[in-house]
Amino acid sequence: MAPFGRRSGGRSGSSSGSADFLIVGLGNPGNRYAGTRHNIGFDVADALSCTWELPRARKRFGGLIAEGRIRPGGPRVAILLPQTYMNESGNSAGPARGSLGVELDRVIAIHDEIDIPFGEIRTKLGGGVAGHNGLKSLDRGLGSRDFWRVRVGVDRPDSTDPEIVSAWVLGRFNEGQDAVRGLIEDAARETERLVDRLSEEGEDDSDE
Repeated sequence: MAPFGRRSGGRSGSSSGSADFLIVGLGNPGNRYAGTRHNIGFDVADALSCTWELPRARKRFGGLIAEGRIRPGGPRVAILLPQTYMNESGNSAGPARGSLGVELDRVIAIHDEIDIPFGEIRTKLGGGVAGHNGLKSLDRGLGSRDFWRVRVGVDRPDSTDPEIVSAWVLGRFNEGQDAVRGLIEDAARETERLVDRLSEEGEDDSDE
């Protein structure tokens, strides 16, 4: 998989400075955190950027952002990887959403979820933040919890000790490369299905 923002070419971006969807991959910048459970949001966002052949990412809003259409004539998306560290992700996502004019229910956060078994992906709109620092920051930065989440199951350790849990999410996967790659691909497909479904619902509403 090509690192996010290092590909060339790609489909043309959104020339109007707007987007239909803002997809925020949650993670921490730097090689130290690459490949960890907490960075699965970065990995899935990168997979989507490759699948949709988006142009090279630019540095904006305190993050890396790639913009374009998911297919010719398809919805316009902006994929953002905040470079603020996890607990300040909202400081990047909030300004990006405002500048791009994206409705709150068209913001999709992709993140690790320790309360879901490894390999499962679930989506939901709004709800609690379950102690996830990235979601807490998005709540503050976006001014609401009513955004979509793609929750990528990374399982949890057999302990509730905060230090052990922290070491778990900041540690690398032990399930094997093929299993992790499959999880990333499944989460990317689930995110694409969500974008397509929300786009179709929007079209139906506009026809009424």
